[in-house]
Amino acid sequence: MKQEETALNEDEAKDAAEPEAGKFGRRTFVKGVAASAVLTQVAIPWAEAEVVGSGPGSEHQSVITLRVNGVQHRLVVENRRTLASVLRNELGLTGAKIGCDRGQCGACTVLLDGKPVYACSNLALWAEGSEIQTIEGLASGDRLDPLQQAFIEMDALQCGFCTPGQIMATKELLNRNPNPTEQEIRMACSGNLCRCGAYMNIFKAVAQAAELKRRG
Repeated sequence: MKQEETALNEDEAKDAAEPEAGKFGRRTFVKGVAASAVLTQVAIPWAEAEVVGSGPGSEHQSVITLRVNGVQHRLVVENRRTLASVLRNELGLTGAKIGCDRGQCGACTVLLDGKPVYACSNLALWAEGSEIQTIEGLASGDRLDPLQQAFIEMDALQCGFCTPGQIMATKELLNRNPNPTEQEIRMACSGNLCRCGAYMNIFKAVAQAAELKRRG
């Protein structure tokens, strides 16, 4: 300890003895490095704030037009925003649920040009120029879509969180195949998880909806 104190005292004496600008000793150097580290850490939030504050048309934001349920919406969005986020937070279409937020549970399923996609795994930018349909776009006024009606009649839900995604995934099936087999129904539902385990009634509901559509 005495040797270290003596070394520090010698450094202080050397620093004090340097009259010319631009010269510095070990103690001055250490102080400079510490100050630089503090400034670097302070500068990080400033950089982020600058990114968030960028205007429309910058490299961080874009002006896009989304056609959702037959209605055009012109929006300014950050390039990193997902379709699920924009639908829910910008357009108020909260039917598409964000469950896993990583393309595994299917709760956010919507139709993009008639095909089921995970909205949480698609950027809003990618959907520009496409026709987007959400669960909110199925009913006609007070008249439910046959698939929605069948889910109610067959009690094909419990908590209901996965239901919009289940309906949108099987809606695509019925659009291209009005008379599906049970195996085809199961395959259409395979990308959507139901944590309540209502699968059997979901399969029955889709079959019931197919029957309702055939009856007109």
